[in-house]
Amino acid sequence: MVQRVLIEVLTEFGATGAGFSDQDEELGAMSAAYGAPDAAYFVAELDGGIVGGAGIGPLPGVEPNTCELRKMYLLPAARGHGLGRRLLETCLDEARRLGYRECYLETLAQMDRARDLYVRFGFHPLEAPMGDTGHFGCNRWYALSL
Repeated sequence: MVQRVLIEVLTEFGATGAGFSDQDEELGAMSAAYGAPDAAYFVAELDGGIVGGAGIGPLPGVEPNTCELRKMYLLPAARGHGLGRRLLETCLDEARRLGYRECYLETLAQMDRARDLYVRFGFHPLEAPMGDTGHFGCNRWYALSL
């Protein structure tokens, strides 16, 4: 179900194919990917259905105290209900609980509402990507000290 949501949102924003998260192996095994002690994934529900989700996990290629906000997406019908804010709060709280000191994320210029949310939470834009996510299709990068 989460995979369907992610693919639908990525397609909406023209973010599919090489360099985007729809190519990630973990999409087919989300429970295994986020079941590690240094990761977590949370789903958002609306009217009894899964309408989005977000997770955190270690950022490959950097110091172990940096996590990545991963696969935070909401279906169009779920936007404007405060679910994005709640997902982000939950992920950041979990990142702090797990001992991370910094949170990194990648997104796209056309995802204006998401970028506005990140900035409201204190994320600051970066000039270039961090780590080795393999998402070379992303063109906006942000970080937050936890």
